[in-house]
Amino acid sequence: MQRHKRRIATAFSALVASLLLSLSLSAAPAQAATHNPVVFVHGLSSDSSSWNDWIADFEADGYSSSELYAWSYDWSQSNATTASQLATEIKNVLAKTGASKVDIVAHSMGVLSSRYYLKNLGGTSYVDDFVSVAGVNHGTSVASWCAWLYTSCKEMQIGSSYLTALNSGDETPGAVSYASYWSDCDSAVVPNSSALLDGATNVDAGCISHTDMNNDHGVYEQVRDFIA
Repeated sequence: MQRHKRRIATAFSALVASLLLSLSLSAAPAQAATHNPVVFVHGLSSDSSSWNDWIADFEADGYSSSELYAWSYDWSQSNATTASQLATEIKNVLAKTGASKVDIVAHSMGVLSSRYYLKNLGGTSYVDDFVSVAGVNHGTSVASWCAWLYTSCKEMQIGSSYLTALNSGDETPGAVSYASYWSDCDSAVVPNSSALLDGATNVDAGCISHTDMNNDHGVYEQVRDFIA
């Protein structure tokens, strides 16, 4: 009889332990979602602070600060030089985070160095999504005012040798997902259609100024959803 009681007690204890474990697991908080690190590339006459609003938005929507990287560079230099520096930046981000790929979000002239990296420096192996925000993908007539001062600005001129080479062949190479968000009243990208990329998801964001395109919350939400 005592042996029978002990067996019942042991079985009961095992059942209770199993139930407690089940309750403990169900009560454990869900693990936070992880994302590709996002590398932000600013444009002419700007710096990393131009992304402060969107970085705050990303953090509010669940990204950690260790997944968001805005960096500054010498915007007066050739976009090809900046592309080499971007390659180093992305290599460092991947090493720091352990991620296999990043997402690039670029504004204005920043698309020219980013796309050069993708096309000519092997970037398609390390980038999952590329987003152009008010990008001067095919140049702008406005660049004439600064072309004589800065190499980068000269490269933004419509028909420049830099743009001709960049846009030759496939404008959206590799297995990267491309999107371009553009404004139909952007006074810095003239004509506005210059922002479109062949092979990309091209989105008319409406009438938003050039400098507001990477601060606008509505555009942010679309970008966030695209790279999710």
